[in-house]
Amino acid sequence: MKTYIAPTQRPDTETVVAIGSFDGVHLGHQALLAQLKAKAREHRVPSVVYTFDPPTRVLTQGVEFLSTLPEKLGLLSRYGIDETIAVPFTPEFAARPKEEFLSDLKALRPRSVVVGEDFHFGKGRSGGLADLYEVTPEVVSLPMHQLGGGDIKSTRIRELLKAGDVVGAGRLLGRHYDAQGVVVQGDQLGRQLGWPTANIRVPEGKSLPLGVFAVVVETESASLGWKRWYGVANVGFRPTVNGTERRFEVHLLDFAGDLYGQELQIKFFEKLRGEQKFGSLDELKAQIAKDAEAAREVLKQVR
Repeated sequence: MKTYIAPTQRPDTETVVAIGSFDGVHLGHQALLAQLKAKAREHRVPSVVYTFDPPTRVLTQGVEFLSTLPEKLGLLSRYGIDETIAVPFTPEFAARPKEEFLSDLKALRPRSVVVGEDFHFGKGRSGGLADLYEVTPEVVSLPMHQLGGGDIKSTRIRELLKAGDVVGAGRLLGRHYDAQGVVVQGDQLGRQLGWPTANIRVPEGKSLPLGVFAVVVETESASLGWKRWYGVANVGFRPTVNGTERRFEVHLLDFAGDLYGQELQIKFFEKLRGEQKFGSLDELKAQIAKDAEAAREVLKQVR
């Protein structure tokens, strides 16, 4: 998949374009992508996703994001999109009038534009579906998809994650929620307890559920090749040792070694418990052993 940061960077050819933040690339987004690909086949032109980095609500409302740009690009590539234009969404870009956005869109020479029925653009969200006909004769608007009695949208997924409901979030995503990050040096408390953990650094603003979770961890690198482990992830503030900042730590079951500097992908399968403050490190150590056994039970059917 080819990636650009401006419409003018790509070749001067006709396209079919889907527009949106695509934060999380959830089931609703996937329906949009399926329509995009169908239209691209119909018109025999490249499928192009026009998206924003960061997602618009991260800038305008200060929410956390579900997907970093690399995560989002990886998902879009997986779903067979030909090209992505990931425009830096800055205060200056958000303040542009709708006419400037339409001018950018014209540079893509779209035979068709695919959007959600609530799509708006330009300063003050002044642009809407009717304005898109200025750049293309065909505008396809899809209604909000629903599941479990509610709309499938990124806001709902963030709410589920905040509640620790990674199973519910996964249903709306059509896959397990995941986070990618680099293993960094920690204070090695887990090692002292006999349960060493990989401390994961994720980009600031990445949405993470709080608590203890059964997870699957994957990595692919020149030094390790492709590897996969089961694990227990703890996301929280470590109240037993009076922690003050959020940590993301993962104990890999049946693993011994050094992962510093490696990028790991952590997939959340099930919440085991909330974060707790224990009366002693021995109590914490005993609970971690129980968490490990619970994670094995949850993950025993994973292939």
